[in-house]
Amino acid sequence: MVKKYCFDTSGISNPLETMPEDIHKTLWAHFKAFVLSDYIAVTPEIFEEMCHIAGDLGQFVNVSKDFMVLEVGSPDWDWQTYIGHSNQLLTRHRDCISEFTGGSAKTICVNDMTIIALAKTLNVPVVSMENLIREVTQTTKRKIPNICRAEGVVHLAFSDFLRRENLRF
Repeated sequence: MVKKYCFDTSGISNPLETMPEDIHKTLWAHFKAFVLSDYIAVTPEIFEEMCHIAGDLGQFVNVSKDFMVLEVGSPDWDWQTYIGHSNQLLTRHRDCISEFTGGSAKTICVNDMTIIALAKTLNVPVVSMENLIREVTQTTKRKIPNICRAEGVVHLAFSDFLRRENLRF
C-alpha cells in the first residue's frame, strides 16, 4: 500500500462541477488511474459521502472501495495510530466541530476530522476544496485547511494536487 493523498469529498465533487468528465476526459482518466494505483485513501465516512457523486466518476468511485477505504481493524495499515489521532483531534478541536456546537455550516464536521486524522496517520496531504477561514475573530469557525494547519498536515486544493503530480491538461 503506497497511499499518497487523502481526499475529502469536496476534493473530487467540486472540481467535477467545474471540469465535467465529458469535457475533461483525460483529467478524470488520470484521476481514476491514481485510484487504481492505490494512491488515494479515504475513511469509510468520507467514502459514504463520495458514493453520492454523479456520473461515470461516481459509479467508478462506488466500485473502487477496496482501493480507497482503509478500514479500522485491517492488518495492512496502522489503524491503532489512526484511532489515537482521531480521538486527539476530536478532543483538541471539540469547540470547532459542528456536531458538538449546534451544526454551523461554517465549521468542520466529524467526517472531515476523520480524513485529517487519516492523513496525519499516513503522513500524506489532504485534498479538499475548502478554503481557510481567517482566524482573526472567529476562533470557533474552522474548516479542513484550518485544522490541517493546526495539526501540521499539508492541505492541497485539487489544482495543487494536479501540479504536484505534474498533470497538465
